[in-house]
Amino acid sequence: MGILTPDPTGDLAWRVAWQSSIFRWKFILGVIGVITLLLTFPLFFQTIEKHTGPVLNDWVLNQLPPHDVSIAIFLLIWATAIILVIRARRSPAIFMLFIYGYLIVSLSRMLSINLVPLNPPVGLIPLIDPISNAFYGKSYITKDLFYSGHTSTLFLMFLCLRRPGDRLFGLIGSLIVGGLLLVQHVHYTIDVIGAFVFTYPLYWLGKKIALSGWNQVDT
Repeated sequence: MGILTPDPTGDLAWRVAWQSSIFRWKFILGVIGVITLLLTFPLFFQTIEKHTGPVLNDWVLNQLPPHDVSIAIFLLIWATAIILVIRARRSPAIFMLFIYGYLIVSLSRMLSINLVPLNPPVGLIPLIDPISNAFYGKSYITKDLFYSGHTSTLFLMFLCLRRPGDRLFGLIGSLIVGGLLLVQHVHYTIDVIGAFVFTYPLYWLGKKIALSGWNQVDT
């Protein structure tokens, strides 16, 4: 089984899935959970901006003169998000995978950001992402560092997508965005690497929670 071919996942139609009471409850709880999470983001991010920590001596960043590549980062992330939304319209499994994966990854990031407070890298150029930045609050956030939310979200989309072409686009996009975040000095190298390391097992945890009881998962 190659990286572009996901593990087998039974994929019911929305109409069939909705007949399951377990699915309905998990759908409602997942949606409420994500809405609640998004509503808490501004307060959380404004709070962590008051924290202080070390400035890391990052060898990779030291080799990269900072450049503003916000547009490329924005286009890759939201192009992948559009693909995910299109696929989820026909696949409740993809929808549930992302909803629960996003909940778990976001909670993990909130914990790790608090446990590993860092000051921003030298030469940071603010990332212009009008959609994501809307959840940060009134001021630009610079200490949302370990681990990278943009990289982890895009990598999670890759893991949730089913079609080889979609997955190839998501995987390449994840790697490119991780690199571009370093070019813009928005994150340290450990933030980007950590996004891949943490998101992969958290996706599997989210999958077990999201699909169990209503969708036959062949592992």
